[in-house]
Amino acid sequence: MGIGTEVDSQKAFKLYESVANLENLHGICNLGVCYENGIGTEINEQKAFKLYQKAADLEHSEGMNNLGYCYNNGIGTDFDEKKAFKLYQKAAKLGNEFAQYNLALMYEFGDGIEENFDLAIYWFKKSAEQGNIKSQNLGNSHGIYCLGCCYDDGVGIDVNKEKAFKLYQMAADLGHIFGINNLGCCYDNGHGTEVNKKKAFELFQKAAILGNDFAQYNLALMYADGKGVEKNIDLAIYWFKKSAEQGDQDALSKLNKLKKIE
Repeated sequence: MGIGTEVDSQKAFKLYESVANLENLHGICNLGVCYENGIGTEINEQKAFKLYQKAADLEHSEGMNNLGYCYNNGIGTDFDEKKAFKLYQKAAKLGNEFAQYNLALMYEFGDGIEENFDLAIYWFKKSAEQGNIKSQNLGNSHGIYCLGCCYDDGVGIDVNKEKAFKLYQMAADLGHIFGINNLGCCYDNGHGTEVNKKKAFELFQKAAILGNDFAQYNLALMYADGKGVEKNIDLAIYWFKKSAEQGDQDALSKLNKLKKIE
């Protein structure tokens, strides 16, 4: 709200209170925010909940989102994920960027609704398109790829190879070269899907041609070992060299060993 001091907070509270008394929906919702967070007044979660309910009943999307947040976190009411989901969904369809973000989170984690990564990404994108900074990190191919890495490596979340696979697939479908390479790794090692060396080779080849040094290294390994493709030392050397030129030390080591064998 841009409130810098206690006096400003109290003025803001009085202003929102007076505006709310005129049945202004924005004022009603902001007065709820004041009660929820103790801005210019004492915290009163029950009053906040009632104000959000009033705004939501009058089809105010911000009020719906805030009411959903109350149900989702047990603020001023009982915890109820199903009600939270319905409110986020309604507000999201009305174009509220914060509800779109919250709805996406529920789809991502399967909270109050069956898990659906496609819909999670859809709503992250919708929210990101409106400038939501949090969603911008997840509503594009790189954000999708990074989320896949988190599930793959257990960064800030439990390891889930199946989710990582699905996210890499989404990122790859959007042309993200790291996503393409990591999807190849999933097929190569059977992480989140069945082992499929042929698919792994095709993905590594695609990302390698696009200039990804990790994919170039992985492609070279497949040529060197004859996995997913006919063994070809010349092509192995070619791709190890390409990867090494971009600074991959493992590729340089492999390249030197193959040259000695020759």
